[in-house]
Parts: sequence; C-alpha cells; structure tokens
Amino acid sequence: MSKQIGICRAHTNIALIKYWGKRDEVLFLPMNSSLSLTLAAFYTDTKVTFDPSQTIDSFFLNNKKQAPQETIKITAFIDLFRQNYSLKGAVKVESHNHVPTAAGLASSASAFAALAGAVNQAAHLNIEPTLLSTYARRGSGSATRSIFGGFVEWQKGTSSADSCAVPIDDADWDIGMIILAINTQKKELSSRAGMKLTVATSPFYPAWITSAEKDLAEMKQAIQQQDFQKLGEITEANGMKMHATMLGANPPFSYWEPDSIRAIKKVKSLRKNGFMCYITMDAGPNVKILCKHSEMKFLKKELEKEFASEQIILSDVGPAIRSLSEKEWLDL
Repeated sequence: MSKQIGICRAHTNIALIKYWGKRDEVLFLPMNSSLSLTLAAFYTDTKVTFDPSQTIDSFFLNNKKQAPQETIKITAFIDLFRQNYSLKGAVKVESHNHVPTAAGLASSASAFAALAGAVNQAAHLNIEPTLLSTYARRGSGSATRSIFGGFVEWQKGTSSADSCAVPIDDADWDIGMIILAINTQKKELSSRAGMKLTVATSPFYPAWITSAEKDLAEMKQAIQQQDFQKLGEITEANGMKMHATMLGANPPFSYWEPDSIRAIKKVKSLRKNGFMCYITMDAGPNVKILCKHSEMKFLKKELEKEFASEQIILSDVGPAIRSLSEKEWLDL
C-alpha cells in the first residue's frame, strides 16, 4: 500500500455572535448557535500522510516534533475518521500555523479545520463541507465555522449529527477587520477552562444564552439587509455581554489587559469622529475591530498614534478551506 497524502489550508474565524459554553463536553455541542466572519490574515496549512511504514502517529508543528501529549489529541481526532470510514494505518501530521497559538486569535479553529480537510483529501473520503464541519467541531468548537468563508453560522443543532456550520453570506460588501494584537503569548486560562467555569458558576450565564439567541436572529437580518451599522452594534454588544458572564463567575476572571481597555476607548473615540468601527473580543486580550474595508487604512493610521504598527493587522474576508498542491506546500 502506497502513501496517501492530503494538504489543506483553513483560515481562522472571529465570532460576531459568540460561542461560549458547551452542553456536551465530549461531543463539543454548544449551548447556543453562533455566527462568525472568516479572516484572510490568519490560517493553518496542514499535510496529512497515511504511511503504511509508520506504526504510530506523529505530529509536527512549525517543523518541530510535538510531545506525546499533543500527539494524543491529534490521534483522538483522526480516530473519528478511522472509526467511521474504516481507515487503516498511522499518520504523519505536519502543520504550519500562521496564527499565534493559544492567544485568543482562533488558532485552534484553523488548525482543526485544516486537519479535517487534509484527512478528507488524503483518504479520498469526499465528505461534503457541512458534514465535514461536524468532524472539525470535535477538535475545536470554533473550527466548525472555519470550513466556510465569509459569514458563517454554527447551528447548535439537536445532536452531534446536526450541530454543523452553514454559510450565510460571502461578506463581499465592504467588510474588513483589524486585529489589535495586545498580547499574543499563551494565555494563563484556556478558553475551555474559562468556558467551563462560566457555565458552572456565573449567575449571568442563563441570561446570556437567551440574549445570544435574540442577537443571532437580528444579526442574520442585518446581514441580509447589508446594514453595517446594525451588524456592528450587535457584534459589539454581544461580545461585551459574553465577557460580563466571566466577571460573574466564581472566582471572577477576565482576559482583558490594560491595553485592551485603551484600545476599546480608542475605537469608541474613532466612532464618535465618524468612522464605522466596532470592537469584539474572544477569550484573550486582543481586540478585533469590525470595520468597513474601505476605511481600514485610515483607521490604521489613527490607531498608530497609540499602538505600534506591528500590533495592527488588517484582514480581508477569508475564504473556505482549500486543498494545496505539493508545490505550494514545498514553497511554504
């Protein structure tokens, strides 16, 4: 039996309607549906090789062989495909992560979406994208949405079979995002740990779920109408409500840093001066600014008055996952 190879690129996504909390920790089923924007600036390239000469799985990240505890996570993920499609043999997984890892910039989203796509290609499974998103979900909840480009909804579903991603809109109407990289070091409290603590202890959490469902319905209407102001207002309010649930946890916690607050104030000041820009934050200190693509360069100049240029990353709307050729892989 010869080697089977698949290579895939997947982009990160930033949730505008947040996913925060699981109702099933094993199947990664969310408490609420969410909606995101896929970003062009950050992505993961992953090569999967089913190699009959190997006896155990191996995992390389940015050309560095990973420790056994990291490889176990990869093996558990690929076992989902092995079990459902009777795949045989060990695999070598090689990933190049063009996203700071574990810093609240959705590195796990692109990582597991790319891994799912590469396995699908290598084993010639021909899994259609929505079904593939249910596999990506088992690696990281947010990876569900990175299968598609533009605006994407992760429908919470009723079971593992229908908790999946669906594309909503290609976002090709003057949409952009600026990432203010406040701190890209690994965070002290992981998203999963923070999520679990919030669900278990925050008295604000039930209200968050009810509110998120309403926000999602209004967000989809805003997208349909291409109403950027409404889109931005809902994005900002939803993100702030999610972070408020963490302050209600026991013990309370926050991912914010002083520069996060400074960035928020700066964006609000820019908005008062006529710029269409709105903030959102995930489980990390970095601030994302939803804005009009046509205003991104002007906003960058304004932000450079208070932040270093290298902290400010402009991103177009990102595409769906795609296969890479061996030449593209070698050129990385």
